[in-house]
Amino acid sequence: MRVSNNLVGILNFATLVLSLPIIATGIWLSKQAGTECERFLDTPVIVLGVFVLLVSIAGLVGSCCRVTWLLWVYLLVMFLLILLLFCFTVFAFVVTNKGAGQAISGRGYKEYRLGDYSNWLRKRVTGNWGKIRSCLVDSKVCQKLLVSASTPPVDFYEERLSSLQSGCCKPSNDCNYQYVSPTNWTPSATPTSQNPDCAKWSNDVNKLCYDCDSCKAGLLDNIKSDWKRVAEINIVFLVFLVIVYTVGCCAFRNNRDGHSWK
Repeated sequence: MRVSNNLVGILNFATLVLSLPIIATGIWLSKQAGTECERFLDTPVIVLGVFVLLVSIAGLVGSCCRVTWLLWVYLLVMFLLILLLFCFTVFAFVVTNKGAGQAISGRGYKEYRLGDYSNWLRKRVTGNWGKIRSCLVDSKVCQKLLVSASTPPVDFYEERLSSLQSGCCKPSNDCNYQYVSPTNWTPSATPTSQNPDCAKWSNDVNKLCYDCDSCKAGLLDNIKSDWKRVAEINIVFLVFLVIVYTVGCCAFRNNRDGHSWK
């Protein structure tokens, strides 16, 4: 048996083994999920695991058992996967090109404006904000600030808050609210800001600024950072897939030449 067939078989056996814990994780999530956000993850994880399992079986049987048509299906799926991953990587870089936190004088944290980010991302987030909001509340993104209720103003203003904490857990700086504790602020007696977020702030720990545009902007900044990391990892993964695809093409040619000789 040719080297390329062996190599494809080994690679697909490894991915087949990898697919089993992925499927098991999805099933575990479906049984253990206590919130809507956790339940949202189980189906995609199971689908991903089953997809990897089926593709691995096709590549393993096609290369090791010399089933040419099955190896052809495997290569077709691999080609489509490479094309899809390439398109997603380019798209991820495009939609995350805009937007950044704004530095505030005398503050350790930055503030975020919804209009600074990609229009496509803004529509996705604002259109599904009801579910996203409940997920943010369930994740207790402001829990660290609640624990630090005795933090003096000077120390709080120097805090390196995450984009979600800055956007969702405190009022915007231009609202001129008076600091009492990290999640307790008193409105100014003479409000001057036209920022609509100022009227949405609440000292209720389940409300805070979760309905503010700054909270949506903080989430978008978080998504932007995550997508950029994913896009960078995808480049490495794409190179790996192209190498596997090339080896698979060699195995396919070996199968075809073997059948022609017979």
